[in-house]
Amino acid sequence: MKHHGHPRRPSIGITPDSSEPTASQPFPRYDVKAAYADAVLRAGGLPFVLPYSEDRTVIDCWLDRLSGLVITGGAFDIAPEHYGETAREGLGPVKAARTGFELALLKAALQRHLPILGICGGMQLINVAFGGTLFQDIAREVPDARPHEQAHDRTQPQHPVEVKADTALADSVGKGQLMVNSTHHQAVKKVGEGLVASAHSPDGLVEAVEQPGAGTFVVGVQWHPELMIDSVPPQLGVYKALVNRARERRH
Repeated sequence: MKHHGHPRRPSIGITPDSSEPTASQPFPRYDVKAAYADAVLRAGGLPFVLPYSEDRTVIDCWLDRLSGLVITGGAFDIAPEHYGETAREGLGPVKAARTGFELALLKAALQRHLPILGICGGMQLINVAFGGTLFQDIAREVPDARPHEQAHDRTQPQHPVEVKADTALADSVGKGQLMVNSTHHQAVKKVGEGLVASAHSPDGLVEAVEQPGAGTFVVGVQWHPELMIDSVPPQLGVYKALVNRARERRH
């Protein structure tokens, strides 16, 4: 379908982060890195930022208007109660309102078979939604792991991952070695039921999960491809795959 001579841009929802009031910013704020929206635009989509709501009818109204969904990352952790554990030393701050909204949105989107891309913490949320678990702190729970919180420019890679052949991720960025950035202190421990691990880091940590099956696009990556679409051009492929699947879904 074309609109005024151009291919239609499918509507892609992006979940924002939130911040509490401070002395300099006295009102609560939604925050989203421009790179997420830029990546959706460069991939051919039309990005929309989704304010939080606990009202399921509001979530359904959002999903009625969307053809795809990006669950973003952020500097916070998923409360371990969501995967049947209690907090241990090393757990970072949690954001109950954000996680509650994103879980409800994600589960409703899954029921609709909406194409979904999870980025960093969004990938971990997908895993939790499918019944998986997380290492609450890699350094404490995986002593042989390499550093996964890079100090240098996040538009540049930190380490390679091995992308498994015959996966949606491989179809979007290529199979084999891919250089990625790394900004996380948690990681997938048990892969959720119905998901497969589609990439691993050299130290064995799961770096991507997806739901296999024809006609399905539910992919989560532990890195931030939107920050590397210029330094590692294949990274835009995962956003292109989401947008293309979203466009197909509306035909």
